[in-house]
Order: sequence, then C-alpha cells, then structure tokens
Amino acid sequence: MPRIKRGVTTRQKHKRLLDQAKGYRGRRKNTIRVARQAVEKAGQYAYRDRKVKKRNFRALWIQRINAAVRAEGLTYSQFMHGVKLAGIELDRKVMADLAMNEGAAFKSVIEQAKKALPA
Repeated sequence: MPRIKRGVTTRQKHKRLLDQAKGYRGRRKNTIRVARQAVEKAGQYAYRDRKVKKRNFRALWIQRINAAVRAEGLTYSQFMHGVKLAGIELDRKVMADLAMNEGAAFKSVIEQAKKALPA
C-alpha cells in the first residue's frame, strides 16, 4: 500500500484560512495557529452580532415610533395597544419608516389607534 502524502490538502486548508484572515494585524494574518484562533473568534462575534443587530434595529424603530406618537399625546404602549385593537397589521419597521418619512400617513394610523382605544 503506497503512503499518502497530505501536503496538498494541508496547503489548501492553510491557504483558505489565511484568506479569511486577510486584513488582520500582526501575526494574525500570516501565522496559521494564530490566524485560526482569530478567524474562529471573528466567526463567533459575527454570529452573536447578527442577533444583536436585529435587537438594535427593533429598539431604534420603537424609539422613532415613540417620539412621533408622543407628539400626538399618546405613549408608545398606549399606541401599540390601540393598533392591536384596531387590527392594523403594520410591523414596527414600517411604522417607524412612516413616522420618519410620511408624517400624514402615520397621523392617520395614530387616529385609528386612538379611536380603537377604550375611552
């Protein structure tokens, strides 16, 4: 049985790893052992921060809606309760965009929510 030389596959793995570490500083960009750790940690940060990004955008949308709604004399929670009662099926992303760019349209949503609230 002939012996198997693994230099080609090892070179490919190392090359792929160093390509992923491109742009890193110091030995993280050109030393396999350090680059492997750096790329692995970068992947962990990327995975975590994809979740954090969604969290941050939702918080931003809520702040924008709250600011627009308070100008009309409601709180955010009162407004969202009214929206649910009125059966308006706009998500926070769309409502925040309306509040920022389409003031008149968002005022009509606020009026519908106000009417749906119990007096």
